[in-house]
Amino acid sequence: MKKLAHIAFALLASLSTLKAQESPKEEDFYKIVTPPIPEGIILEVGGLTTMPNGSLAISTRRGEVWIVDNPTSRTPYFRKFATGLHEILGLAYKEGALYCAQRGELTKLIDKNGDGKADVYETVYAWPLSGHYHEYSFGPKLAPDGSFFVSGNVAFGDEEWWRGESRVPGRGWIFHITNDGKYEPYATGVRSPAGISMLNGELFYTDNQGDWMGTGAIFQVKKGGFMGHPAGLKWAGLPNSPVKLTEKQFFAERDNRQHRNAQDRAIKPENTMGEEPQFLYQLKQKYDMVQLPAVWLPYGVHGVSTSELILDNTQGNFGPFTGQVFVGDQGQSNIMRVVLEKVKGEYQGASIGFRSGFQSGVLRMAFDKDGSMFVGETNRGWGSAGDANQGLQRLVWNGKMPFEMYTVKAQPDGFEIEFTMPVDRKSAEDLDSYKVSSYLYKHYPVYGSPQINLEDVKIAGVKVSDDNKKVRIVLDGMKQYYVHKISLEGVRSSSNSWSLVHPDAYYTLNNIPDGERLKVSDLKTTRSGKAQASVSTEPVKEHVSPDGKGKATPAKAGAAAKAPTWEEVKPLLAKNTCLACHAPDKKVVGPSYADVAKRKYSNEKIVELIYAPKPENWPDYATPMAPMPQVPKAEAAKIAAWINSLAK
Repeated sequence: MKKLAHIAFALLASLSTLKAQESPKEEDFYKIVTPPIPEGIILEVGGLTTMPNGSLAISTRRGEVWIVDNPTSRTPYFRKFATGLHEILGLAYKEGALYCAQRGELTKLIDKNGDGKADVYETVYAWPLSGHYHEYSFGPKLAPDGSFFVSGNVAFGDEEWWRGESRVPGRGWIFHITNDGKYEPYATGVRSPAGISMLNGELFYTDNQGDWMGTGAIFQVKKGGFMGHPAGLKWAGLPNSPVKLTEKQFFAERDNRQHRNAQDRAIKPENTMGEEPQFLYQLKQKYDMVQLPAVWLPYGVHGVSTSELILDNTQGNFGPFTGQVFVGDQGQSNIMRVVLEKVKGEYQGASIGFRSGFQSGVLRMAFDKDGSMFVGETNRGWGSAGDANQGLQRLVWNGKMPFEMYTVKAQPDGFEIEFTMPVDRKSAEDLDSYKVSSYLYKHYPVYGSPQINLEDVKIAGVKVSDDNKKVRIVLDGMKQYYVHKISLEGVRSSSNSWSLVHPDAYYTLNNIPDGERLKVSDLKTTRSGKAQASVSTEPVKEHVSPDGKGKATPAKAGAAAKAPTWEEVKPLLAKNTCLACHAPDKKVVGPSYADVAKRKYSNEKIVELIYAPKPENWPDYATPMAPMPQVPKAEAAKIAAWINSLAK
């Protein structure tokens, strides 16, 4: 009898494990649909907007505007509304007319005779251009009073091709075009502001990783604000500028790293291990106009080229996330969900994965009247995951409830997480179901930043609500201004033992809220012993240098040369942001690992190329790989061994 009981128990445990392994994925709830597009139409989408009659208006990088009638039907009708414009990277509808941001002007498109085509192309306001290829203009976004906001991309240097420059007013700025057609500079410090957005009447924008931008980020924009990139400060002294920070003040705080070699050639600044890092929050502590990101988006995890924000106003027709925000990524061809809250007057919040697998780079999004989401895509010159160079797709919810973190909110002593469905209490009260770490990004003129000061945060205990819908995680030491990665790999749903579709949230903690802390007696502190696998975080504190003189210990001579498996190496690739640009078997921003393996480099040579890449080896790829000195040598060696194991 006892033996039968043991067998039954083992069978139940096996079934429980099987359920967890078979938990549904994001594609089981949200389907990507590709509508039929007539032959000959190339939709390098730069702007999307849904019109009052339900038609979809699309602007393209090739200077066309298309209207799609019955866009969700099996036979949508495409008609060309306007043509001959210059790289339209945004579109808005107002009072019967479409407005677009061309590279050098805000243009009103009017169909006066009602034949379905624009008869009048009216310049609302034209801004200066230097002619540099990178002077993109994004928008317009409609303000509550009917006026418009536009954002201007920086140019780049001639010799210093890596350095963002503002060669004419408006570059590196967000500016306002009033209802009477006047230009007002509004805020600066932006680099590549592709995602200017209006959320509930408040202005936000997203920026891309680059010089002075450690990774992609979401900012609220306030008049007179400065977001961190110094190029636009060149014009801060003009009489109509609301920005009171000067170039002199900025560069008194930050080294621009403009150095030259013995041949008098400019030296591209790179990440330096062991240096004393500086952070954007330190600048804010001295100058009030500095604005911190509401959310940092982890590079290579939640994107590489952050694009547009869109608010879910579908009243539940797109799932359980009404009132929340979605953000696209052009490089990784995916969409994240963002949970925002205001603490002590400033926005902050968490980025959570949502849907990947789009055919090209996600640049624009718009909700249809049926609650589905149109996704406009492009990758020309920018590089992205996916097999297509452009396109239009639609994301449709199937009505089933996914097991997700619904909200993540900061507490005085940790975080409170609400779920879309009740959790299994036993798994939720097990501290080994959780892992929390914190890190930050440098503020410097190098292209991007590794995650630094990365360390695990001790979990003191958890408290599950009576209805099993919320978990309060109490931490031993939260860090203001830091990103807190909250991982819930072990938490299961109560009804079906599902694991979370997306178990990781990245919360940017600009302010720690006031309030009551939980008592120790209120907390559960038990551990099952089934701790999550953890990648050591110590080397990322920048103690390790490429020459191996830091704390990392190379493999001993004579050790077994067995290559690590994909399961073993994937956490290292994710941690070191390698997956931002590379995939095992397909081209993304960079070559696939299988293609690298075909080059038959030695393991040692691959490690050398991680630290000092040679873009000339891959002339067919537009985006050069940046040096990665922050990768611990032992981890680089494992990655190299795995890559070479792919050779056939």
